[in-house]
Amino acid sequence: QVQLVESGGGLVQAGGSLRLSCLASGSIFGINAMGWYRQAPGKARELVATISSSGTTTYADSVRGRFTISRDNAKRTLFLQMNSLKPEDTAMYYCASKRGLNYDYWGQGTQVTVSS
Repeated sequence: QVQLVESGGGLVQAGGSLRLSCLASGSIFGINAMGWYRQAPGKARELVATISSSGTTTYADSVRGRFTISRDNAKRTLFLQMNSLKPEDTAMYYCASKRGLNYDYWGQGTQVTVSS
């Protein structure tokens, strides 16, 4: 079992920044990638960014150049630095971990609200 706990969400004005954190605990050995997802009301869940065990990162087109995913292995923490936030970034943000092909553990989410 892997436990993931997100923090750092909040209310911010458009153009502002937030930094999300995700603390991992439990059986984290063997995790080969972690990612951030988001879901806005009435919309499908969207994969925002991923980072592999080797440090390779990917981003959704909608956030590339504005968001940065990173991790601190010693602190077992995943980060998402979000800059130049837009109202359309408003969503619940979740971190997730993957051992095999699919993300199989999820946090409870942290709300990000961007006002115009």
